[in-house]
Amino acid sequence: MKKAIIIGSGIGGIATALRLKSMNYDVTVFENNDFPGGKLTSFDLGSYRFDAGPSLLTMPHFIDELFDLFNENPRDHFNYKKKDISCKYFWDDGIKLNAYSDKSKFTNEINKVLGVNEELVLNYLLKAKRKYELTKSMFLEQSLHKLKTYFTKDLLNGLFNIFSFQINKTLNQVNVSELKEPHLVQLFNRFATYNGSSPYKTPGMMTLVQHLEQEYGTYVSEKGMQNITSSLYELALRHGVNFKFNSYVSEIVVSNKRAIGIMVEEKSYESDIVISNMDVVPTYRNLLKNHYKPEKTLNQERSSSALIFYWGIKKEFKNLDLHNIFFSKDYKSEFHSIFENNSISSDPTIYINITSKDVKGDAPKNCENWFVMINSPNDSGQDWDSMIDKVRINVIKKINKILNVNIEDYIECEKVYTPKTIESNTQSYMGSLYGSSSNNLMSAFLRHPNFSNKILNLYFCGGSVHPGGGIPLCLLSAKIVSQLIKNK
Repeated sequence: MKKAIIIGSGIGGIATALRLKSMNYDVTVFENNDFPGGKLTSFDLGSYRFDAGPSLLTMPHFIDELFDLFNENPRDHFNYKKKDISCKYFWDDGIKLNAYSDKSKFTNEINKVLGVNEELVLNYLLKAKRKYELTKSMFLEQSLHKLKTYFTKDLLNGLFNIFSFQINKTLNQVNVSELKEPHLVQLFNRFATYNGSSPYKTPGMMTLVQHLEQEYGTYVSEKGMQNITSSLYELALRHGVNFKFNSYVSEIVVSNKRAIGIMVEEKSYESDIVISNMDVVPTYRNLLKNHYKPEKTLNQERSSSALIFYWGIKKEFKNLDLHNIFFSKDYKSEFHSIFENNSISSDPTIYINITSKDVKGDAPKNCENWFVMINSPNDSGQDWDSMIDKVRINVIKKINKILNVNIEDYIECEKVYTPKTIESNTQSYMGSLYGSSSNNLMSAFLRHPNFSNKILNLYFCGGSVHPGGGIPLCLLSAKIVSQLIKNK
């Protein structure tokens, strides 16, 4: 039985471990923390439970696939339900809009609230779907960095239709030209944040993200997002994957341009293959110090990060749902602050996630657990303590205005995460949530591949490499890695 070592037990690392185990590898996962999951973990604050990291569940069939590998019924371990309302949107001018999962209800709501013709929105979504269908096999399901990927029918079909991808325009330019209505443009511009980018820089190709949410829907895990981690971790344990926690990997051992194992403190572990689920930057900087480093890739602009307030709220808000967005008045200025000034706008967009709406026990009776997130720059040495105070004042002011409430009266407990906290907890370089940003026409091609061109038997999975960040793409990175290893 061949050995595989995985560094890091984020969702991509656990998924890779499961796929390799199904291929009959002897798999050991080394994790610096004393728990699995990376960003996908939870914690308690008094009598409230919070998901620490990713709060959006889409395309859960990718999770089910991992149970299918071992002929287990995923419903025995991990359950979810589709939300009728994917997200509630609020603007300062009093406009409120429900983004329904059902396409006809969604377009009808847009027509009723914003006066936009339903057919116009349906045509927009159809174009986004076409982009996805033309590119998914190349950009999401295979390595972009293998020559054979470019000699396929799918690629030729994609090239034939390349002008439909709108890569010569920014996402904002596409949305302004096709949707026009300012509130709707801002709503669809928001999807650039799904990979930590700016809608004023990321290519128009990114309209396909809206298609994914609208086509596949938004879901809620019945036991919270951390159940994704716990159920997959327990699946891995049942099938013989070894986990070594509190194990700081100090080096990837390379001999004759081949990865042969790792060092943990003074102890060495041999392996036939090594997979890093760490952020690609510290992987090279810390674990491969004496080896070639792809500096152009490592020095790419990092994605945005987040400033997160976890609040126990001793009140229920019937007009809020699981996902809620309170938009800023000047979206362009907000992203300019993040990517040009390395700061947070005085009028930031606020995302409020409330799992207690759907997950029993996440908050006491008549109370709610608020995950309040503001898009922020990554950590480049800012004074986060002073920034927290300023942002908190602006966030409370905006919430009070939109909800007509004094929210401070109801905050029972609080915890705050900054980009610095995120980097410390998860080794995400500079606290960026998605590795490199997609503020570039060629960003998909510039992401680090899922394998090393210089060191044999060294592979990479997770949000900092191809195909990108977020739960579905991390799970797809694991699938790509397993295919590369199977076909080598």
